[in-house]
Amino acid sequence: MLDTTMKTGAWRRLLQQEDLNFLLTNRIPRIALTRAMGRFSKIRSPWLARLSIAVWRLFTDLDLSDAKQQRFASLHDCFTRELVAGARPVCMAPEVLCSPSDGIVGECGTVQAGRVYQAKGFPYRMAELFGPTQDSSVFEGGTYLTLRLTSAMYHRFHAPYDATLEHVTYLSGDTWNVNPVALKRVERLFCRNERAVLRLRLAKDGQPLAIVAVAAVLVASIRLHALDVLLHLRWPGPHELPCNAAVQKGQELGWFEHGSTLIVFVPPGFALAEGVHTGRRLRMGEPLLRRVGATAPSTAGHAAGAASGPA
Repeated sequence: MLDTTMKTGAWRRLLQQEDLNFLLTNRIPRIALTRAMGRFSKIRSPWLARLSIAVWRLFTDLDLSDAKQQRFASLHDCFTRELVAGARPVCMAPEVLCSPSDGIVGECGTVQAGRVYQAKGFPYRMAELFGPTQDSSVFEGGTYLTLRLTSAMYHRFHAPYDATLEHVTYLSGDTWNVNPVALKRVERLFCRNERAVLRLRLAKDGQPLAIVAVAAVLVASIRLHALDVLLHLRWPGPHELPCNAAVQKGQELGWFEHGSTLIVFVPPGFALAEGVHTGRRLRMGEPLLRRVGATAPSTAGHAAGAASGPA
């Protein structure tokens, strides 16, 4: 057992070497492998799923203890797993926007002159990220925050607040890896990759909110409950998808096929919640942003909440 653990640790350390990591996850036929992985993951075979999950665990800290199912008919079922009720308590404090997903906080800060950062020294333009049809100027001077979902994490994402999902813009693109190694090497990476721009309006005061779901290598597929389509690299359109879906705080919005990145944008009047900073691991439902001038929520503001499916 100890020998197996040591070998697993050695594999992980090897893959953490920047040059090798970048080579193995980017200098490959990314789109072709992503499509192949999509087909492979959906093969309905419990024994193949068990074998694939065992291999997956050699390279990640996959934890299925809070999964609603413990046996999976396919690898895809494991990737998109639901959680047992109450696994992700949602902060219900009225001044708080909760984290829409599990994730590691990446770059975050203030939108300045329409520019934000994917990594130190690597800026990109919001207008390019949102696409030519969307006006991102309402977020000027506001706050942005990047949440990276690793492959082993819970891959569903939820509403940060009571809101209406008004519009989705789908932009096809590449499938670069979105890990820190690639973000420090590939300029404007988020603007190159496949993504969906979700435009919401908060129910409390009509303030705008945007969540940009960015796909990545092996993960080029996004599903939203409000739309009866699977957004993927071969989706022929339409690419502008009006919605009028009311969602409650903590309600499931959709999921990635494997794992990727969410970028959250809010206008002026919000700030990062206490303790939120680059490198922090968050779970869906924990405080992410708060209204400026509002006091930090107490633990009494939490309620046993969602994470097992749409409300």
